Amino acid sequence: MIRFPFRRLFAVAVLRLGIAPSEFWRMTPRELFALLEQALPPAPPDRATLEDLIKRFGE
Repeated sequence: MIRFPFRRLFAVAVLRLGIAPSEFWRMTPRELFALLEQALPPAPPDRATLEDLIKRFGE
């Protein structure tokens, strides 16, 4: 069984985003992930994007 990382999400929401614990537990998953997307760094570019950048701007 895969366990959902509630403890980690709770820690990020409360400690990094300053959300009250009671507020965290009232949030929908969609609301929570919308906030977490803002707190996390952007994903790195995929290979195709990197190859395009190399073609356009060189190594």
